[in-house]
Amino acid sequence: MNVYLLGATGSIGMQTIEVIREFNLNLVAFSSGKNIIKTKEIIEELSPKFVSVKEKEDAMILQSLYPNVTFYHGDEGLIKIATLNNNDGVLVNALVGFVGMKPTIEAIKVKKKIALANKETLVVAGDIIMPLAKEYNVPIIPIDSEHSAILQCLNGEDVEKINKIIITASGGSFRTKSREELNDVTREDALNHPNWDMGAKITIDSATMMNKGFEVIEAHHLFGLPYNQIETILHDESIVHSMVEFVDGSIMAQLGSSDMRIPIYYALMYPNRLEAPYHMDVMKLNMLHFKEMDEERYPFIKLAYDVGKIGGVLPCVMNAANEAAVQLFLEGKISFLDIERIVTEAVDSFDNRFIFTVDDLIIIHNSVKNNILDFRG
Repeated sequence: MNVYLLGATGSIGMQTIEVIREFNLNLVAFSSGKNIIKTKEIIEELSPKFVSVKEKEDAMILQSLYPNVTFYHGDEGLIKIATLNNNDGVLVNALVGFVGMKPTIEAIKVKKKIALANKETLVVAGDIIMPLAKEYNVPIIPIDSEHSAILQCLNGEDVEKINKIIITASGGSFRTKSREELNDVTREDALNHPNWDMGAKITIDSATMMNKGFEVIEAHHLFGLPYNQIETILHDESIVHSMVEFVDGSIMAQLGSSDMRIPIYYALMYPNRLEAPYHMDVMKLNMLHFKEMDEERYPFIKLAYDVGKIGGVLPCVMNAANEAAVQLFLEGKISFLDIERIVTEAVDSFDNRFIFTVDDLIIIHNSVKNNILDFRG
């Protein structure tokens, strides 16, 4: 199988590299950001034909070192990787943030199968992307463990017979803390996730529960369900990745260890299953805990539901504000709870629009994000 990978040096990207290695897949092309050391390692191990990096200068240097590889750079480089060889193989979109939207759209237009880890793509532009994927008959297979679980539970089932889907949440780094205790938490505290090994951005989003809010909107678009049929619950162990309740009262759940290689492998091989080394000892499952989602403790959950139901460009605004606020927090310029204040204020103050294009979303995203960074930075 030929694989085209966006975001190879990030957390999901590196775990995708592990899956490529374990199953002896062919990495035709990949993109990376500024991590040139890892970029070189991937090139030398897996011999791709095409590579895109963030900076033009890095592309020029790498081109001189690896003359048999074609190098691209910047946002246009991402689109090049996403559309190479048209519908050949599978594109893994492991980019973080809004930057993943445009490559996904362009890949759909060349009919390339998409394994999607970039949830922002559907959060921001699900109303555009899902009809486009249907028009071009392109499968979008989710890599998020929660949506992968739902997809597996629905395999062979009638979607019309769903009562609701239940998305589980670990609660993030601060799940044992009250809101009062969040006033003094640090960047290092926030990045210490109890269950998952993830990149900085998604780990912070997990702590604020914005990540789960994004997953609710993503599930709405992926599975075509109204928001009143999407429930979120807290589940400390991250063993049950999601559940589906059917109209007859039956509940199907997908269980597995906290290992992102499992949904990555499933998305790459879908709809097939091959023998894989990702097994879990069920005898160690002595007890599983579930709790109701607390919207007062995690106000981003309610915000995401509200924004998703309203629609228009508000999901784009919410995502852009969140990207800016998380960046500022990681840079030590704002407190943890400031993230909530900034995002909520951005959404509440925006004059919503319901007819928009991809170019409109790009303009709105850049405007909202840059205004926050300029003001707070």
